Amino acid sequence: MKSKRFFSVLLFAATALCGLVSCKSEYEAILASNNADLKYQAAFQLFDKGSYQKAAQVFESLSMLTSGTDRDDTVQYYWGLCNYRQKDYFTAETNFQNFITNFPRSPFAESATFLRLDCLYKGTNRYELDQKPTYAAITAISEYMIENPDNPHMAVCNRMLEDLNERLDRKAFENAKLYYRMEDYKAARVALVNVLREDADNLYREDVLYYTAMSSYNYARMSVPAKRKERYMVFVDDYYNYIGEYPDTKRAKELEKIFDKVKDNETSAR
Repeated sequence: MKSKRFFSVLLFAATALCGLVSCKSEYEAILASNNADLKYQAAFQLFDKGSYQKAAQVFESLSMLTSGTDRDDTVQYYWGLCNYRQKDYFTAETNFQNFITNFPRSPFAESATFLRLDCLYKGTNRYELDQKPTYAAITAISEYMIENPDNPHMAVCNRMLEDLNERLDRKAFENAKLYYRMEDYKAARVALVNVLREDADNLYREDVLYYTAMSSYNYARMSVPAKRKERYMVFVDDYYNYIGEYPDTKRAKELEKIFDKVKDNETSAR
């Protein structure tokens, strides 16, 4: 009885293991197959189920079988779309770039072109990090908008550009402001002035002008007495620059109090 029971348990385990192996082998068999029809059907079944990683592998394998056929562009497009859906934007961007080069007249060309831009956009970094991907995305999106003024994605492209440019503007401002946080007020003012010198339309213009004035004030305040009057005059110029553009802000009132204090100090020093 014991031997029969042991044999039954062993047979059950073997059957279960065989089932697992066969399931795994079915997918591997599809990948290894040279049957293009079988692979094509399986790839789309996986895609429709949302199994994008497996589908991408089948489409990649299938691409060698369908190269030069009527299915070539469809397979290449969905290969990229699988990578896009699983948020592998780096690989998907390469897929779509190759697709655009190889199939410029395909019905999928317009979609692939926009999805490539979206990959570039989604592959950018936060403003604190390297902005080379941001510059690359801005260039690609801008060129697309110029070359395709009637494209159906114009509104989305504009939103992308707004976000990417805001990121660059903030990075420039925050990098300059870092000197202010370090209390290196002389370097802070130089860096902040350069921000607007390089881009007068920086979205953080008000912040830049405010911290420029505060930098010149603090630099003068901490100077030796013999240098203060000359350096306070720099603050006065920066103060007028700020209130000339933003006269009704809380910061304008704050700077006005500092300005009045500077005038009182100059009067009492005479």
